[in-house]
Amino acid sequence: MRGWRRLVCWLLALLLRAWGRTLRFAADAATHERLRYAAEPAALVIWHNRLFVSAEYFRRYRTRRSVYALVSASKDGAWLAAFYRMIGLIPVRGSSSNFGREAGKALIDVMRAGHDIGITPDGPRGPMYAVEPGVLVVTRRNHAPMVLVGVEFTRAWRLKSWDQFYIPWPFSRVNLRCTVLPAKKADGTKLGAADVRAALIAISPDMG
Repeated sequence: MRGWRRLVCWLLALLLRAWGRTLRFAADAATHERLRYAAEPAALVIWHNRLFVSAEYFRRYRTRRSVYALVSASKDGAWLAAFYRMIGLIPVRGSSSNFGREAGKALIDVMRAGHDIGITPDGPRGPMYAVEPGVLVVTRRNHAPMVLVGVEFTRAWRLKSWDQFYIPWPFSRVNLRCTVLPAKKADGTKLGAADVRAALIAISPDMG
């Protein structure tokens, strides 16, 4: 990407980074430890409507590994890929719908190389708070844990988008909660989409 398009992405990335630094993140000691979980590469999972704070969360808490995120392989995806690089994420190009085979393989390879991946289980088109079974393929293949990040905004605008996207007020407090789900349950069975959804809902209360 060149010219004015690159300039627009750079300005948006600069605004997002500056905005994120004004936010006051709050987490108790146990949550703080789970947010920094680094025993092995993990899938960092957050609802799509809370993505505004993801880059700042990665910057503050995921300092030991690079974070890779899936971006559409379409021509329009070039914008998002460039934007991701500018805010500190590494894009992985591929079909983002239901985690197509090509995209899934790319993310599997990324984790096997020792990196974290970022996942929005209900993105990019919803429905809101639904976990697509395809998002579990990568972690199952790698026997990798999921770090579920719950976010509660004390003050935020909500867009009239399919996911009612949150934009926190500058200088507001953001409460973080976190759960680490192992690759398998205690009884040895695999995690299901319903398990991930229930755990994410539990740590991500919506504002009234």
